[in-house]
Amino acid sequence: MSHTGIETDVPAVRQGGATNAAIVTAVEIGGAALLGAFLLSDKTVIIVALLAVMGAIFAVLQLRPRVEERIVAAFRDQRRLSMALGAVIVLTYPFFMNGSSYVLHLLIVAQLYAVLALALNFQLGSANIPNFATGASYGIGAYTSALLAINFGISFWWTLPASAVVATVFGFLLGFPSMRTKDSYLALVTIAFAIVVHQLLNNFAWTGGANGLVGIPAPTLFGHSFAQPIVIFGWRLPSQANFYYLAAALVCLSIVAAKRLHESRVGLAWNALRADPLAARCQGIDIVRYKMLAFGVDAFLAAFAGTIYAFYVSYISPDNFTFLVSVTIMTMVIVGGMDNTLGVIIGAFLLTMLPEKLRIFSDYRLLFVGVIVILFLILRPQGLFPQRARNYGAHP
Repeated sequence: MSHTGIETDVPAVRQGGATNAAIVTAVEIGGAALLGAFLLSDKTVIIVALLAVMGAIFAVLQLRPRVEERIVAAFRDQRRLSMALGAVIVLTYPFFMNGSSYVLHLLIVAQLYAVLALALNFQLGSANIPNFATGASYGIGAYTSALLAINFGISFWWTLPASAVVATVFGFLLGFPSMRTKDSYLALVTIAFAIVVHQLLNNFAWTGGANGLVGIPAPTLFGHSFAQPIVIFGWRLPSQANFYYLAAALVCLSIVAAKRLHESRVGLAWNALRADPLAARCQGIDIVRYKMLAFGVDAFLAAFAGTIYAFYVSYISPDNFTFLVSVTIMTMVIVGGMDNTLGVIIGAFLLTMLPEKLRIFSDYRLLFVGVIVILFLILRPQGLFPQRARNYGAHP
């Protein structure tokens, strides 16, 4: 009996906590194992079987909503465990990849696309602003950092904020004309911006033109060059592991930013714009300010991803930042689930790795990718992880 006169079943509470901990552990380790098997497998039969398993999992979530609700509740109850276990998995993951440079490359690209998808999600998912210029901001960040490093010898760590500032300025410049348009016209403005940026990068001599920029130096940290392998307690990881951890840190930063913004007045204002711009204006929300802010945040994070990509591959060209990149990023957000951070990240990983793992089908691989995406959308029309209703109550 408690001091308040209300009975507390301590064993039941402990049992519930243990069950939730088991669910969190099983989901995170199982998901990491499934991803690892998918990445390391080269056999067509195994790849197709793993895709079938993924499809079955999402089918269960669609047909049995209580299963998803139970998993969400378990993660909400075991936040510290989920974050700690997630951190351990991310840090140790390269050690289980058999030293494969190709697998690490896929993980790096997937993480960078996850950041781009999260950046776009602030606009498309939170505020319902269609923006096809995220790829352009990605390219602006990459070219700004590369030019600073090649021509002025500026360190990678200083080019990160510099490229973000430049891309954000361009994001605001895109936002100004976009304020006078809406819906499909707004989308057309962003498409035009993306095409203009690509053409400028392709024709200016100081950007290298169609040949691009070569010889971008590898970053260094405390005397360690990112072009060198990592050796830890006798374990030797390929040089790509340096950028894997760097990209993982950027993903973590983006997740924290997404959580903070979503739970702030800014996130509420964006959601109000998504629901009804006129009603939002009547409630005193400065529509122009919050739309401009969405453009700025998108460009800021995209520039970070572009900078890491440029220093990772050491060579960039306009072909890396075409309009198709923006379309791919938008598809990731829609497939993953708009305004859902986890869904957007999974959508980015899925659509980054599928084309690579389906290269065995040669010219038909894009057809297979399209079919798989359609099937996922049929099973989960709101995306793999739909937008969840806001909880205004106190956090447990």
